[in-house]
Amino acid sequence: MTSKITLVLGGASSGKSNIAEQLCFFSDLPRSYIATAQSFDAEMATKIAQHKSDRGDEWTTFEEPFAVDEVLKTIPSGQIVLLDCATLWLTNHLLAEANINLETEKLLQALSNCKSQVILVSNEVGMGIVPENALARKFRIAQGQLNRKLAKQADTVIGVMAGLPFALKGSLPAALTETSTS
Repeated sequence: MTSKITLVLGGASSGKSNIAEQLCFFSDLPRSYIATAQSFDAEMATKIAQHKSDRGDEWTTFEEPFAVDEVLKTIPSGQIVLLDCATLWLTNHLLAEANINLETEKLLQALSNCKSQVILVSNEVGMGIVPENALARKFRIAQGQLNRKLAKQADTVIGVMAGLPFALKGSLPAALTETSTS
């Protein structure tokens, strides 16, 4: 059984994007990629370029830091969509001082209505210390709330640690248990 919505959670540089991309490659469906990152410095530009290179040319890419819900409405059925990542999408909205509850509800509704399979990548940030500044605490709380809502709506939730996937909700897709995740 294929999950309509799969959430891939993990810490920074845990390998979650790699796992999410593997799920897309194993699907044999046409692939769309929704990129939420914005390039504000050379380091981020390099990271974005590396992600594009790693994916290759067989993706339809949408670079959308804010209106992910609108992009999801345009994706036809019979595809697989990778949203990478919900954390940057949330950060973009927090820094723009958007109504996070409203934007989250729009995202959840769009995910529910999307005609294709969707794989979301998001950072798990609740395993560290309480941040010292107000914006970082606000982000940590908002990210935790977003992850809980996404996990509730998802059919499958995959955790990733040190490049290794594990099932948090549902079962780990066979394609991930049969291959190396190095």
